[in-house]
Amino acid sequence: MKTITVNVSEPVYADFQQHARKVDRKASELIREAMELYRQVHMQRSSSLRDRRPVSVGGPILPLTADDDLLGDMLDDARG
Repeated sequence: MKTITVNVSEPVYADFQQHARKVDRKASELIREAMELYRQVHMQRSSSLRDRRPVSVGGPILPLTADDDLLGDMLDDARG
């Protein structure tokens, strides 16, 4: 475990100390848990694209022909 120094306001640290006494734990444990929760919620990816399931959005609006240039339509350029 890495030892660090963190500057916090007196009221914030007092709240952690008071709550730690209430739950019979150390303030440092609560701060470590708070940091881990922040890391899980804000810093780690919850899933990757590989975990996502495909979703059907229906069929084409118009039938495709051999002359259709889908790449050009997607890129919105004039290839015609």
